[in-house]
Amino acid sequence: MFSFFKKKKSEVKNLVEVKIVEKEDYEDVLFVAEYFKNETGIVFDKNVGILKDKLVTFCKMRGIPSFKKLIILIETDQKIKKDFIDKLTTNETYFYREFAQIKELLKLVKQKSYSVNILCAPSSTGEESYSIAIALLEAGVSSDKFNIVGIDINESAIEKAKIAIYKERNIRNLSLEILGKYFINSEDKYILKEYVKSLVTFKTANIFNKSFTALGKFDFIFSRNMFIYFDYETKLKAKDILENMRKDDSQDIFLGHADLFINRSN
Repeated sequence: MFSFFKKKKSEVKNLVEVKIVEKEDYEDVLFVAEYFKNETGIVFDKNVGILKDKLVTFCKMRGIPSFKKLIILIETDQKIKKDFIDKLTTNETYFYREFAQIKELLKLVKQKSYSVNILCAPSSTGEESYSIAIALLEAGVSSDKFNIVGIDINESAIEKAKIAIYKERNIRNLSLEILGKYFINSEDKYILKEYVKSLVTFKTANIFNKSFTALGKFDFIFSRNMFIYFDYETKLKAKDILENMRKDDSQDIFLGHADLFINRSN
């Protein structure tokens, strides 16, 4: 009789331990693309296959069985949302990229008799913001004559920018003289010196959030290689937001060569 009760107890225990396993469903990625666009402005119209591959990997690594479940988790878990945005945003860049525009900035800054505020949006992992700081110093501009703010929606990129440790591919455009003055070379890594790091303030920010305007107004704005990820309507919206961040309405925004500059007459 006792063995009968033991058997029943064991059966109950097994029933309790049964877990409901959700069926995997990674087919419909379009509603995730729409959600991401609404959050960041970035579109994947021509790269849906790449988006799907990234999201399937993202979900499987975290045991998320479907894209529908992913959206539910994003809405309730800030860590998942941060990782989701970081996964889908691009951060590859390098020092002194499109340097002709930075040279133009140097001329404009030298013409000012006051300290200028410069915004880099997006700033990725810091190369552009630090490039501007180094170029200004190299041009003889005192560090108290400029303030640089770098923003990016990718929190991981911002953390890397603050650490400021780079590989050879990131510094390939810099001369040996500049590397020696502003970096410490250690085991094939290039560590930016602290006094240069102190010249830039980095923040995680989304230009489409209302809080973005709290950063204030800027004398010069760099927004290179961000517009290429937006559709036409979002480009117009982003352009208006950045234009409203200018102190001087006549000062053009520095856009990347790959960006489409949209005139108001279009």
